[in-house]
Formats: sequence, structure tokens, C-alpha cells
Amino acid sequence: MNKTVNQKAWFLVLPVLVLVAFSAVIPLMTVVNYSVQDTFGNNVFFWAGLEWFEEMLSSDRMWDALGRQIAFSAIILAIEIPLGIFVALNMPKSGFWASFCLVLMSLPLLIPWNVVGTIWQIFGRVDIGLLGYTLDAIGINYNYTQDFYAAWATVIVMDVWHWTSLVALLAYAGLQSIPDAYYQAAKIDQASRWKVFRYIELPKMMGVLMIAILLRFMDSFMIYTEPFVVTGGGPGNSTTFLSIDLVKMALGQFDLGPAAAFSIMYYLVILLISWVFYTVMTNLDKRDGV
Repeated sequence: MNKTVNQKAWFLVLPVLVLVAFSAVIPLMTVVNYSVQDTFGNNVFFWAGLEWFEEMLSSDRMWDALGRQIAFSAIILAIEIPLGIFVALNMPKSGFWASFCLVLMSLPLLIPWNVVGTIWQIFGRVDIGLLGYTLDAIGINYNYTQDFYAAWATVIVMDVWHWTSLVALLAYAGLQSIPDAYYQAAKIDQASRWKVFRYIELPKMMGVLMIAILLRFMDSFMIYTEPFVVTGGGPGNSTTFLSIDLVKMALGQFDLGPAAAFSIMYYLVILLISWVFYTVMTNLDKRDGV
């Protein structure tokens, strides 16, 4: 008996495929085209091959920006993941205050990125900003426009303030899925608070934590608006991350070929590290589930 295959579902998927083609595939092909050619204007191109890729791989500028980017993402993950878990563990489980905390935690996520940068730019100013003025008043030399450590501290604290709530909300959702019977059994066995967290809560949160780590890594590795608004990549190049350096190269210097090669390598690095994160976390989840 022949099985009838219904292909009508493709008509429902077609609009999505067209949208993805216009918003992702076609721009990507344009970037690839620029990465292997050179131009002097007037829409005249010359074949350059892998010249721009070789130039970028031998560029200290790109490797320095990559080092700053990796350091920033590592610091962000090291702070936001444990802090988000801690906040989720201490949030009310039900009732009015649970709803209140959920709304409160969601507020930073609703603020646009450029507004977040503007808020912290003003907040950290010594002359009119509450943070900058207070630190200056108590004798702490704080100026994120001139001091390397102050600029990094400002950018990191700003990102932690903006995105820790995302990790907390995801971890809270994982905690809410744990049946009360698990806690009752742990109470009967007189399990310590650490053991309850280690053997009950953490395994149940691993799935959402994997999502949180992937989202926060990808977003922190592509961060642009907030540090650009606050520090402009300075002082010097201390907060010039990969995205800021790429924009300066493409729009500021109009080096389209090197910028296109830079962006493709940037994309591949994000894809590779995200795949490594996903593979490691998936294997850990399977091992814990055995």
C-alpha cells in the first residue's frame, strides 16, 4: 500500500524561508563577495582571493580585540550565571511577592540597548552622575573615560545589571518545574541545603542553564551598543571589542574587504564556540541523566 505524502506544509514554511533568505543569506553572500574582492569605487571590483583573510590573521589589531572580547565574555559568564542562580534560589515560589519579583526582574530586559548605554554614561559621570559623583565624594578616583580599570568595571557592571535577570528568570523557571515530592524526600532524608541544590535543583536547571549560557555568551561576544555609547571603545582601545573594531574598520576607514573578511571570521568564531558550549553542556546533561 502506497503512503500518501502531503507536501502542503511547505507552503506554510515558504514565507519563513523567504524572510530568512532576505535577512540572512543574501547579506551573508554580499559579505563573502566583498571578502574575496577589492574595489576602488564606481562599483568596479578586482579579485583578491584570500588576501584579506591573510591580512586579518596576521593583524595584531584583530588578535588584541579578540583577546579583549574573550576576557569580557568570560568575566560576564563567571558573574552572571552564579548570580542569576543565587537570585532565582532566593525568589519567592508563589503568591504576590513572586509575581512582584518576576515583574521587577523583567524590567531591565525591556530597556533598549542604546538607552542602557546612555543611562550608565550619565550615571557614571563625575559631574552629574550619581555613581561618579558619590565615588568622587568619598575619595575614589573614578573616571571611565580616562582610566582603564574604571572603564572595564563600568562596562561589566552595566552588563551584569542589564542581563543577570535573564539568567535568574530562566533558572527560576527550571526551579518551578521541580515537584514538591523531591523536597519532601530530601527533608525526610535530612539532606543539607547544599545537597538539595547539588542533587535536586542543579540537575533540573541544567537544561535552562545551557540556554542561558549560550544566549549570554553569544550576546556578550557580539556586544556593541552599550560599550560604544558609554566609552566609545576607550580609553585608548581598552574597551574596543570585536564588534566596535569591525564597525570602525568598515565605516570609519571604509576598508570593506578587510572588514568583510574580519566579519566572516568573527561569525565563525561565534559559531564554533557556541557549538563547543552546546556539545559540552549536552554531554554533561546526558551523563547526569544516566
